[in-house]
Amino acid sequence: PADFATVLRTALVAWVGRHGFQSPTPEQPLAVAFSGGLDSTALLHEAASLWSGAVCAIHVNHGLQALAGEFEAHCRRVCGAWGIPLAVQGVAVRCLPGDSVEEQARLSRYAALGASARALGAQVVWLAQHADDQAETVLLALSRGSGVAGLAAMGDRSQHADIVFGRPWLGVRQSLLRAYVSEQGLAFIDDPTNADTRFTRNRLRHDLMPVMTRAFPSMVEALGRTARHCAEANQLLQALAQQDLLTAGLPPKLAQVQSLPAARQANLLRQWLVEEAGRAPSTAQLDELRKQIAAATTRGHRIHLRVGSGWVQRQ
Repeated sequence: PADFATVLRTALVAWVGRHGFQSPTPEQPLAVAFSGGLDSTALLHEAASLWSGAVCAIHVNHGLQALAGEFEAHCRRVCGAWGIPLAVQGVAVRCLPGDSVEEQARLSRYAALGASARALGAQVVWLAQHADDQAETVLLALSRGSGVAGLAAMGDRSQHADIVFGRPWLGVRQSLLRAYVSEQGLAFIDDPTNADTRFTRNRLRHDLMPVMTRAFPSMVEALGRTARHCAEANQLLQALAQQDLLTAGLPPKLAQVQSLPAARQANLLRQWLVEEAGRAPSTAQLDELRKQIAAATTRGHRIHLRVGSGWVQRQ
């Protein structure tokens, strides 16, 4: 489209209306996660243009690379020039053996964004993820053998504690953001780690996506539809699991679980463990748990199985 700003602005206003929020005000500002990169620069600039004086920014400094200090300084300069309040939050990413640095950094980032948003008086934090990011997330989930919850990828709204995280541009291609930033003459950081193909997402972005989009020009949009379909399917599975949990109890009674068909057993157990432990069991863990439940036909049969950072046991 010729008028990039109108397309982007329309998506921002639509997100606010779709989720029942009022337009931000200086008393209840909107926070934007601002890395200084192309995507978040476009988001911060357009949001601040739309709601002048009612937008603030949060920069999370992970300290994971030598240029982290320069990125922070860039964000301070930009926000100073645009008259936007900025909170900078430093985090220390700690990894135990077997942990993913990317995953631990993501968890640390959400915690830091939430803490800064509260300090700024913001209830909503916007993230600049777009349609290309969504397509990559679906492909990552496919590569890991994920179910519908993983294939649902990113929702345009999620919640961590009392803070709402929004992704208003999940339907927008990055090429449009790039054109907008160029048209507006905005300076942004080009993080060199984005080209490091030791990271799985970067391999997808640089090696696989160009080949697939040449073969299937509408692939990004198609994968976005797949994510939406899987999100709807996952909502239905969660609703069914909640119904079954009402019958089975908390923690679930063994006989009630055994009375369910295999697929509903798995669905109930997965939902229960997500609620209890904050994460779904792996496929191998869930398969083993179902096998042990099926074998527990006598009172003396013991169940003691590692799941995530805890244990499932029979009492």
